[in-house]
Amino acid sequence: MSKLILAIPSKGRLEEAAAAIFAKAGLKLKRDGARGYSGSLPDLKNVQVEYVSAGDIAARLADGSVHMGITGEDLLREEIPDMESAVQLCQPLGFGQADVIVAIPDDWVDVTTMFDLADVAADYRARHGRLLRVASKYEHLTYDFFIRHGVEFQWLPSFGATEAAPNSGAAEAIVDITSTGATLKANDLRILDDGVILKSQANLAAALKADWSADARRAAKRILAQISAMQAGESMMELKFTAPAPPDQIIDMADAVMHSAVPSGSDYACTLIVTRGQFSTLRDALGQRGIAVIADTPKFIFGPDNNRAFERLTGALS
Repeated sequence: MSKLILAIPSKGRLEEAAAAIFAKAGLKLKRDGARGYSGSLPDLKNVQVEYVSAGDIAARLADGSVHMGITGEDLLREEIPDMESAVQLCQPLGFGQADVIVAIPDDWVDVTTMFDLADVAADYRARHGRLLRVASKYEHLTYDFFIRHGVEFQWLPSFGATEAAPNSGAAEAIVDITSTGATLKANDLRILDDGVILKSQANLAAALKADWSADARRAAKRILAQISAMQAGESMMELKFTAPAPPDQIIDMADAVMHSAVPSGSDYACTLIVTRGQFSTLRDALGQRGIAVIADTPKFIFGPDNNRAFERLTGALS
C-alpha cells in the first residue's frame, strides 16, 4: 500500500470531534456521503480515509491494516496486549477524556485505597467462600491493575449500566469510565484514592506493523506537524501593542516564548507570544504602564517541536 490509510471514528461525538480537530489543523476531512465508509483529505492526495467504529480502529491498528487512527487510549490498552509493541501513541487530541477507575459503595467507609480493598477481598472470601466480584467491560485493564495490587477478585463482564451493579447485588465493586463522577455519585459509589487506572483521551495513534511506504511517511509527517502546530497555537496567546521602548526594556520577558519589536516613529510595534498562564500577568504589567494590548490566539505555531511526534514514530518503526 503506497497511500497512508487513516481510520476515523464512523459516528457520534468522536467523529465530530475528529473532523473538528483536522479542520482546525488545516486538513479538512471529506467523507464520501453522509453514511459512506471512505473519504479523503483533499489537501493530501496520498491519504485514504476510512470510517470505522472506535472499537474496530484498535483492532485495525493492531494488525497493521491501517497506518493511523483516532481512538481512545482506554480501548487501545484494553484491546491490544503489549500495546507498545504494536501501536505508537503519536498525539493526544484533547477530547474524549475519561478516567478508567475503581469504584466501591460509598458506605464502605474504612476502604479508601487498593490496599484496603485487598483486605476486604481476602475477608470476603473467608466469610462467603467466593471471590469479590468486580463488574467491568475492561477485562485486561482490570486484571492487570488488581493483580498488581494483590486483590483477589472475580471479573464479571458488563457492557451497560455498570455503575448499577453494586446496588443490584450483581457485584461488590466496579471498574468503569467516568468524566465528571456524577453517575457514580447518583449510584452511591466513590472512587478509591488510588483507584484511577488510566486517564484516557482520544489519541492519534500509528500502527507499527503497517507497511510504511515513503508516501505514507510523508503524509504522516505532514499530519502530525499540522496538528502539533495547531495545538501549540491553542496553548499560547499573542499580544500586540505599541510601546515607547522594546518590550524587554519595560517588562519581565522571562516567560515570553518569542517577541519582536519594530521601530515605528518614536515608538515600537511589539508582538509577544506567551503561554496562557503568563498572559494575565504580562497584560496587567503593560496596562500599568498605560499600554493598550490587543490579544489573540495564534492559529498555528510552527517550529522544531512540530516534528517531535514524527521523529518518535520513525524511531519506533526502525
